[in-house]
Formats: sequence, structure tokens, C-alpha cells
Amino acid sequence: MGLNVTEQLIQSHLISGEMVPGKEIGLKIDQTLTQDATGTMVMLELEAMGIDRVKTEASAQYVDHNLIQVDSKNPDDHLFLQSAARRFGFYYSRPGNGVSHPVHMQRLAKPGKILLGSDSHTCANGCMGMLAMGAGGIDVAMAIAGEPFYVKMPQVWGIKLTGKLPDWVSAKDVILELLRRHDVKGAVGKVIEYYGPGLDNLSAMDRHVIANMGAELGATGTVFPSDNEIKRFLNEQGREEDWIELKADKDAMYDIEEEIDLSTLEPLIAKPSSPGNVVRVEEVAGTPIYQSYIGSSANPGFRDFGIAAEIVKGKQVAEGVSLDVNPTSRQMLTDLVKESHIASLLQAGARLHQAGCNGCIGMGQAPATGRNSLRTTPRNFPGRSGTKEDSVFLCSPETAAVSALTGVITDPRTLGDKAPTIKEPKKVTVDTNLLEQPLPIEEARKVELYKGPNIASIPEMDVLPEELELPVLLKMGDNISTDEILAGGSRVLPYRSNLPEISKFCFEIIDPTYYERGKASVKLGGHAVIGGFNYGQGSSREHAALAPRYLGLRVALVKDFARIHWQNLVNFGILPLTFSNIEDYDELEEGDILQLKDIRTKIKQSNEFFIGVKEKNKSIVVNHSLSPRQIDIILAGGLINWVRETKEATK
Repeated sequence: MGLNVTEQLIQSHLISGEMVPGKEIGLKIDQTLTQDATGTMVMLELEAMGIDRVKTEASAQYVDHNLIQVDSKNPDDHLFLQSAARRFGFYYSRPGNGVSHPVHMQRLAKPGKILLGSDSHTCANGCMGMLAMGAGGIDVAMAIAGEPFYVKMPQVWGIKLTGKLPDWVSAKDVILELLRRHDVKGAVGKVIEYYGPGLDNLSAMDRHVIANMGAELGATGTVFPSDNEIKRFLNEQGREEDWIELKADKDAMYDIEEEIDLSTLEPLIAKPSSPGNVVRVEEVAGTPIYQSYIGSSANPGFRDFGIAAEIVKGKQVAEGVSLDVNPTSRQMLTDLVKESHIASLLQAGARLHQAGCNGCIGMGQAPATGRNSLRTTPRNFPGRSGTKEDSVFLCSPETAAVSALTGVITDPRTLGDKAPTIKEPKKVTVDTNLLEQPLPIEEARKVELYKGPNIASIPEMDVLPEELELPVLLKMGDNISTDEILAGGSRVLPYRSNLPEISKFCFEIIDPTYYERGKASVKLGGHAVIGGFNYGQGSSREHAALAPRYLGLRVALVKDFARIHWQNLVNFGILPLTFSNIEDYDELEEGDILQLKDIRTKIKQSNEFFIGVKEKNKSIVVNHSLSPRQIDIILAGGLINWVRETKEATK
């Protein structure tokens, strides 16, 4: 039997394990991607490990999240990241060069490779015939050090694309259609692989849009073949030598199969406050808006901005509406200027921001209280925009631009049968001025790390004791996101290098008293939290595990976990458990005391065991899905301790 593209990529990089869905495998990593909200911790981890030089083919450090410089914290960290990139042998993308995912696609992504990034939307580069996955920062640090990346072998979900997108419908509507069908848990434990004749009508950047929001489905990754369109894209970027053809074997099979006829799709929109809350645009037409936002890694292409510019050209944005334009790469912004698209947007009343993540992660462009924001971003989790009680809708650039003109959510098809046609520039700008190359190793060894006053070392983590008696400090529902566990935005992310400070924001969206209660629990042995389905969805930020651990979290007991957050919990010594009987979730309350006896022995002996609930005189059955390697990590108190123990044992 032949192999699909995902299986070909995994087989060619397999170091350990078997390609059996659900079993742990170890993969060789070719490239890594870090961004500034997660990269500072990665660099500190590399320093702690004593790494001399990156062991990957290419590792890149991007500065795209924390661009607002209201004080010295962000620029100090930029200097630290630049010095670390020079010291360890990274590419360094300076502030203003653009969002990591489209810049990496333009400059470094290669078909046939595996990319691991400390950003959940790293999966966007699956558009290039790569397996691209998000992970916690410490997993990425290990890959940079030359270690395998361990993940459960995914099922491969083949989606056959046929037909051609109608006018006023674009790539964003394809991924919104999948979210409409399957919601935010639909692809957990799966890689989504697209194939079929419909691919002929999707550009490389259209594929980026679709691959990017595979993260919102919970997918391990999204894979497209490397075909003539990818060859065209690389030629355009002056990188034709990096192209190889990569497609599924003729007799390839998929674990799950589905089909989308592109010609049948309509303009779609995700209502607040979940990417899975998708309806047709016409169902919410007429809803007033305060803001329309175009850009982000979920709609980063020249076409995405160009079509918005053509829609508003010669017109004016509705009174009271802020049309925010967030370019995604410096070289693309140059082309948009050359083609007069930026002029069209500005003359219509748009506000132009610097090339970066910006409002997508709550770094500026926060909407007003009680007003609706229409965005082409990938996520609309509560509070992610920077406004606590926000109301964010997710849509295509067509819907965002047309609605900006009317002041209400508007189906773009109301403008007529024919949408504007956008053509790429005849010669695409290639700009590497803000992308620093890795230094030669002898020169790199002379570089000293610059550490501003906001950088604090990671504190020591204690091992897992044999017995735990833990109060439940929080009981939460389904789909709790990492944004709710530890918010992003301009108040919080500047402290990403300072664990004691960033922990003060932990769970504040859910319960503002958590910080003080968690801090008090540390001296008493820690605490537990209870959650529902899909606990920890969203961003890969490891601070959402590290900060609660710092505040005494030892056990997270939930109905099930999102993949990356589950891995991050393990990496920092937090025991991730699930209910064997979902009904037991209803029996537990905030304030209950969980008793875990002989826990070190139990997790080694079985994946299922009893824990007690003190004062209720009852026991409940819980599960873990840890591999033997991960059990050792948990017992050691986390991956950093485990690495130290392993190094000592091999001396």
C-alpha cells in the first residue's frame, strides 16, 4: 500500500516508535520557529542546557508579537533575543519584518521538511509540503539541541477538494466550513491532508490560510502536497532550488476521508466567542460593527489585502467604524505600496499598522467595550482582543471590507455577481534587510547574552511526591483556552521573561482570586484544577503551564486535553489526568480535597487508578495517557529536571 504525503514525511523522519495512530513516535526536526512571546524562555532554556550551537538545518527567531514599546521591557527583550540568536546560530527577524508564519514561508520553508515552532499556528507552513507543528517552548528547545520531538502518531484525515471557489468566497471560508462541520475538537489527534483537483485553483498563500486555522480544529498539523504551485511560489521568492515534488502515492489511503466541493461554499463567519461557532454571513447580516480588521497569520497574503483595497477603492469607511490594516510582512507591504493598494485603503479611511501580529494577540487595536469587532484573525476566544468583554467575529477579507463600508455585517455578494480580480505583482519584492543570517560559529561564541532587568531565571521544580492532598482551586467548563489560563495582550506579554510577575495574571479572566489562593497553596503542597472537554485549546504558550506550576498546580483533572497544552503540563511536572467516568465531573466541586496516595507507583503500574475525595468518603477512577518516557519526566518534576538527571546518568 502506498503512502500519503503525511506518512511520507513522518516515515522519512522517524527515529523511534511505530506509525500506529495513538502510539508515541520520535521525529527528527529539520527546522524550528520561535517568536518573541515564547522565544525568550526558549533561549533561557538553551542557556541552561549549555547548548553551543543549534543542531537543526535552520532555526529562526522572529520578533512579531511584542512590538509595542510603552517602556523598556519589550525593547530589552528584543536585544536579548538578538544576542541569543547571534550566540546560538539562529536567523533573526527584526521588529517590523513581519509575522513569523508568512515570513518563514517566504524565506525558509522547504518541501519535504519537518518544522517545529513554539507558536500554535506554525502549522500554517504545512501549505509548503511540510509537516509543520506547534509545540511548547521547551519541546522546541530540545529539538534545537538535536533531540527528537515526541508526539502521538496522528490519524491522517484526507480531505478531497473539488471545484472552484465562487466569486466573493475565498480560502478563509474553506477552513470556516470545516469548523462549521466539526467544531474546535474535530481534528484532535489528526493531521489534515488536502488533495484533489480543487488544489489547482488554490494559491500557495490560499493554502497557508487554510493550514493556519487547522490549529483551531485541534489538528496536530495540516499538510498540502508540494506541486507546481509551490514551485511557482518558490521561483517567485528566488528560491527555486528548494523545490521538490511531494505528492501522495496513487494507492495511498487515509484513516478518515471527506470531500469539499469548493463551488458550493458561501461566505461564512464565526460568531463570538469561538472559532467553531460558524454560520453563514447572511444569517447575521445587519449586525452593527465598531471595527473591521484585515491581516494576521490567518489572512496574510497579498491577495487578502489587495481585494480589500479594491473593494473600498474610491469609497469611504462607514462613520464610526475603524478599518484596521495589519500587514503581515515587510516585503509584502512594499508590494502593496507599489501596486497602490495601500493608497486605496488609506484614502478610504483605513488605519495602517506595522507589520506584525498586533491586535490578533491583543497588542493594540482592542475594540471598545460592548462593540462588535469583525476580524480576519484565527481566534476569537474571550478577552483575546485585549478587551475583557469583547465580541469578536471571524471572517474573510471580502466580508470584512464590505462590512467596513456599510457599518454592519454584510454578505459581500450584495455588491454584485463579480468580485474584484487581484493579480500578484509581475516581480515580487524579496527583502531580507531585516532578516539577519546566523553568524559563523567562531564569531558566535564571542557574543555575550544581553539580559535586561525584566529577565528572571526559571526556578527549581520539585519532584512528584509519593502522596498528594490537593484542594481544588478552580472548576471550569469546556473549551478553556490558554488565553483564559494566562492572557496575552500588552499588559501581560511584556512579562514573558519574568515568571514571578507573569504568574500574577494567571486565570484572572476566570477567577481574579486565583493568584493569591494559588500562591498560598504552595506552602501546603499545592492544588488541583478541574476542567471539561478540550482543556487548554489555543496558543502554544508554555507560560499557561509554567505559571500555574509556579503557583502550586500539581494536577489538572479534566474530561480531555488539547494536545499542545497537555504536552506543556507534562514538561513542567503537572500531572494531566482525565475522568474515566465523565459523570464524576459533576460530583466534584471547588474546595474538594483530592487525595493521591502511592501516586508515583500507580502511574507506573497502570494508566487507570483511583483517587480519593476527602470528606465525601468516595473514590473516583482517573486515567493518564503518558508514555514511559513522559512518566519519567513527571516523576522528575518536569523536563528540565529530567534532562539534568539524564546528563548526570551518562557522565
